[in-house]
Amino acid sequence: MLTIDALKEFGCNTEEGLGRCMGNEAFYFRLIRKEMGDPNFEKLAEYVAAGDLEHGFETAHALKGVLGNLSLTPLFEPASAICEGMRVREEKDYAPLLAELLAKKKELEEICAE
Repeated sequence: MLTIDALKEFGCNTEEGLGRCMGNEAFYFRLIRKEMGDPNFEKLAEYVAAGDLEHGFETAHALKGVLGNLSLTPLFEPASAICEGMRVREEKDYAPLLAELLAKKKELEEICAE
């Protein structure tokens, strides 16, 4: 069940995230649930598989911004690492970071669904 306690246990900075939502818990939860359906997760996976650093950066940057604003730290950290590597067009295997990001997304989706 999506609760502040469940988000804290997951590793989110709920005080910060709620602060950005003016303390409106229902709004915060709605934004989190909406983000779980963001097509940028799938797009990023495609760009990583294709080695497309330019579009991958743009997509990772968008995800990083939303995840950061919602203080979804367990997802923000791998998204940020992908973003920063792609920003400088570092040729490396982003698959492990992507796998971490998608695994954390799945965990959060399960929390949202309970």
